[in-house]
Amino acid sequence: MGIPCEIMAPKQVAQLHPLINIHDLVGAMYVPEDAVVSSVDVSLALANAASRNGVQIHERTSISHVMVQKGCVTGVETDRGQIECQYFVNCAGQWAYELGLSNEEPVSIPLHGCEHFYLLTRPLKKPLESNTPTIVDPDGRIYIRSWQGGILSGGFEKNPKPIFTEGRNQLEIQNLHEDWDHFEPLLSSLLRRMPGLEALEIMQLVNCPESFTPDMRCILGESPTVQGYFVLAGMNSAGTSFGGGAGRYLAEWMVNGCPSENVWPLDLKRFGALQSSRTFLRHRVMEVMPLIYDLKVPRWDFQTGRQLRTSPLYDRLDAQGARWMEKHGFERPKYFVPPGKDLLSLDQSKTFYKPDWFDIVGSEVKCCKEAVCVIDMSSFTKFEISSTGDQALEVLQYLFSNDLDVPVGHIVHTGMLNEEGGYENDCSIARLNKRSFFMISPTDQQVHCWAWLKKHMPNDSNLLLEDVTWKYTALNLIGPRAVDVLSELSYVPMTPEHFPSLFCKEMSVGYANGIRVMSMTHTGEPGFMLYIPIEYALHVYNELMSMGQKYGIRNAGYYALRSLRIEKFFAFWGQDLDTFTTPLECGREFRVKLDKGTDFIGRDALMQQKQDGVCKRFTMFILEDHDTDLDLWPWWGEPIYRNGHYVGKTTSSAYSYTLERHVCLGFVQNLDEETREALVVTPDFINREGSQSKSEVVMELLAYAELGLPVSLKGKFMQAVPNSKEVTSTSVSPVLDLLFCHS
Repeated sequence: MGIPCEIMAPKQVAQLHPLINIHDLVGAMYVPEDAVVSSVDVSLALANAASRNGVQIHERTSISHVMVQKGCVTGVETDRGQIECQYFVNCAGQWAYELGLSNEEPVSIPLHGCEHFYLLTRPLKKPLESNTPTIVDPDGRIYIRSWQGGILSGGFEKNPKPIFTEGRNQLEIQNLHEDWDHFEPLLSSLLRRMPGLEALEIMQLVNCPESFTPDMRCILGESPTVQGYFVLAGMNSAGTSFGGGAGRYLAEWMVNGCPSENVWPLDLKRFGALQSSRTFLRHRVMEVMPLIYDLKVPRWDFQTGRQLRTSPLYDRLDAQGARWMEKHGFERPKYFVPPGKDLLSLDQSKTFYKPDWFDIVGSEVKCCKEAVCVIDMSSFTKFEISSTGDQALEVLQYLFSNDLDVPVGHIVHTGMLNEEGGYENDCSIARLNKRSFFMISPTDQQVHCWAWLKKHMPNDSNLLLEDVTWKYTALNLIGPRAVDVLSELSYVPMTPEHFPSLFCKEMSVGYANGIRVMSMTHTGEPGFMLYIPIEYALHVYNELMSMGQKYGIRNAGYYALRSLRIEKFFAFWGQDLDTFTTPLECGREFRVKLDKGTDFIGRDALMQQKQDGVCKRFTMFILEDHDTDLDLWPWWGEPIYRNGHYVGKTTSSAYSYTLERHVCLGFVQNLDEETREALVVTPDFINREGSQSKSEVVMELLAYAELGLPVSLKGKFMQAVPNSKEVTSTSVSPVLDLLFCHS
């Protein structure tokens, strides 16, 4: 990130801060450009600057509600009268939740207040230097910094105290009651790290409210239900640190329609109304606040607020050893513990190294490749778009980059793009009939995708958009024997000749009728997706497991799915793709029809990018010289270097049980070494100059194909191309260049 920092020995720590106990330290990280400011003074400075530029500030003025007409903000009602406005920003902090609910059209802002404690001392006899570093001790859960010649010290306890759960928060900016008993564990940590604190005169134990969100990230962006209603709240005790950047991005959002960087992890639309339960928020923030100083290992899940949204098969799968993860409030199986395994150790597999579930997931992947597995994927977002005439097709043609004017029963993989050509959504759409479409999107896209569609669809009474996520249980039947299982249950031949790839048909499975069967698996492996009306879910699942016994059927989870899709170079939205990634940058040109005869959002930007070239490219890396058993695993977010220069970072990774190596996916940029300007990324830049001959590359390509990685000359996949000591990935065009132009 360009922030100077260094690792130093304990003796160097003592030189920088004379009051710190260093005897139990191994070392520290020093950030020399870190600074201390007064949040009150910063707020006043910003307010004064705004006033000089024409901003009116009404102090001691309360807002009763925001006025809304036809889904748009028109003004605010205050105790001093009405103020007309087109935009409203809810920056009410601990009061944001209640203010959001006070409108005619409520805006859900999930945050909850907790008590937050810190200690103030009177000035030291010999005050610390102004450049004395702030101390953060995560093990002790404390921070220490200088304050007006004395010491300000506090922390984030393991047992926080939520407040204002029962009713309206009437508290203004003032202190809550002292609670020395509650503060005692933090005080013990403070005295251990700074023994001299005991001799200082305590001026005050401050107890003030602080608001926290369900996932430790602030809330930013426009409401999905009210146009012009923006939110910036839930700063999780880091408002001063994040204020400048958050304010900038929100201003860009309001002025330009979108921020200049990807802020999806902070977007209000990552939450739904289901996360606004007061009871849920009270319990979740009691877990969130301690995590600010906890070490969060990969594949980590919240423990509170669980079993909120479940598939009809939840109890059945749980009894068969499912271990669960949560996504957008939905429980999803990670893997299944076989009978006789040590359940305790698998529940506590928190590590940066090889996890306890390694062999279990490996056996699930093996079954997906050699037999047949069932994965419950009911959490995926599902919409139906229909009309009385051709309106549905016309609107979808404008909203999506691929051509959806396909025969009934065909499935199209496509993207919903913004004006810059970036992915607002990545989805699959099946044409059910001439006027009806079935859309499948990632789980956490439920609110965002709905808001985007509603924003861009005309208010036409003949056009119907319905969220049917809750209506269907989705089962992913993966593996070469999936054809046999489904053929026997439906009495219909399911071979590619009779049921081609990317085809959808309603049919009977067992005794249940009206099952939407789709020939795709989201992994590149053979198989089918079954979208089952929820009343038939248990019956169809039982039939599949019963019929599949002779074919070696078993349950599998999302970890197996992740391994399969990453080794096939499948990008997922929210992990690899975002609003600043275009189809041309991730090798999905074939999912864009620039010449489909109708304009679509993002088309002009893609045409320009096609002419200019792309400045980043999605790439696959296969790790060499990496010991899976002993070395740290890559998880995601690792930096990528080329010839010693930083060129990007990984977006997702998994162990490939097929290649018996780790596979990482990420974006590579060609940055000018002097100006850091982004240059066009060419195939030569990715491939680098290797010592292998072209015939050696071809032979290795064929070898990887035999291991299960498809080598397609139609542009449907990306190829793993080993070069010299580093294995990278390229799109199909440079591979064709290798195979034919230099054959």
